[in-house]
Amino acid sequence: MKAKKFSIADKDPKIVALVEKADHKIIAKWVVDCVERVLPYFEEKYPEDSRPRNAMLELKAWVMTGSFKMAVIRKASLDAHAAARAVGEDSPARSAARAVGQAVATAHVRTHAIAAANYSLQAISRATDSSDVEAAIEKEKKWQYHRLLVLTL
Repeated sequence: MKAKKFSIADKDPKIVALVEKADHKIIAKWVVDCVERVLPYFEEKYPEDSRPRNAMLELKAWVMTGSFKMAVIRKASLDAHAAARAVGEDSPARSAARAVGQAVATAHVRTHAIAAANYSLQAISRATDSSDVEAAIEKEKKWQYHRLLVLTL
């Protein structure tokens, strides 16, 4: 039996509830943690393309300083999404770059974090053997939830 394809629209209600209550910077720290777990899928395949990593650096700078320029955040997000488009086919690398594009947008709108976490799950889904994919997604969802819970305490 073929495993169910993961959809980024599948939002975990427990995570959504925590994101709605958590401090904006805590959410940004959490999404950095989530995305950095899958960013190697992109960087190992496209080591010469620094757009996703640069976008992560912009998000981390906002977390550290508390200030950003909308034009900088927007460009970083669009650059990460352009890197995803350059990949072409659906793959872990493409999903990881999309996760970064959503993550950096969290500096502006906190709910982008949920899409970033879900693209991270999609990257794991695409990187995992089909017989193990559901277990891998569930394991990562649990990690995401517990990581956010720890950061909010």
